[in-house]
Amino acid sequence: MKNNHKLLSALLLGAATLLSASAHAALNVLACEPEWEALTKELGGDKVKVSSATNGLQDPHRIEARPGLIARTRNADLLVCTGLELEVGWLPVLVQQSGNAKIAAGQPGHFEAGALVPRLDIPSKLDRSEGDVHAAGNPHIQQNPHNIALVATALSKRLAELDPADAAYFQARQADFAARWNAAMLKWEKQAAPLRNVAVVEHHKNMEYLMGWLGMHQVGTLEAKPGVEPSAAHLGELLAQLQRQPAKMVLRAGYQDGRASQWLSERAKIPAVQVPFTVGGDDKAKDLFSLFDVTIQRLLEANK
Repeated sequence: MKNNHKLLSALLLGAATLLSASAHAALNVLACEPEWEALTKELGGDKVKVSSATNGLQDPHRIEARPGLIARTRNADLLVCTGLELEVGWLPVLVQQSGNAKIAAGQPGHFEAGALVPRLDIPSKLDRSEGDVHAAGNPHIQQNPHNIALVATALSKRLAELDPADAAYFQARQADFAARWNAAMLKWEKQAAPLRNVAVVEHHKNMEYLMGWLGMHQVGTLEAKPGVEPSAAHLGELLAQLQRQPAKMVLRAGYQDGRASQWLSERAKIPAVQVPFTVGGDDKAKDLFSLFDVTIQRLLEANK
């Protein structure tokens, strides 16, 4: 009998331990893009398990809902995405196939960063013949660190809503991140002062937030229309245009093919600059801080 009581006590203790561990398990977070994975790690620390649906060398517009990704979506407590139609070609299918109601649009487990920041390039009219046009505005918001700061505040609150027991932890992490981030922004803006009013050519209209932040401006794109690959005819017209309206550099993201920018670079005699665009866009951009360190450095080097 005594042994039975001991066994029962051990079983009850084990069950209580499992229940306690389950109640305080780390939040399972799926980010749509690497920048939101990195931000969630900054804010969530060891209270979150986070992965990204995409990597820095993938075009975030075009992702396949593979079985492994569906499984990660099925197990997510929180989905952190850009929104603004960036993921419209794959995310709705992914969420539907996962059967995870917690992360459906409108639920606490569904977080869209794009709704929290001032948006650029909102079209006055929608015309799909003009290429890959986003009705809600340009979705590449992570290129301005002030946007990252706005998203961080809201994301920290959402983590606390989903895990109230660790709310104070998330608040402390957010305060620490904000202090380091604000100091870094002051440093970057001081370093980047020579870039103000510099003219550039973009591969795709995905650098608008970066240029707006730094006071740079675009005088042309390698794509005649957003999402349409550069054609020889358009590149020739762009080269002729640069004779009248010069640019200092041609920009592309880490995931974009470099052949068109190299072609223009050689003929217009301007540097072709690849910036990481997001965390993991090259081997030096390992987190949000190094993402902007590398970006500013590359732009300054090209502007010499």
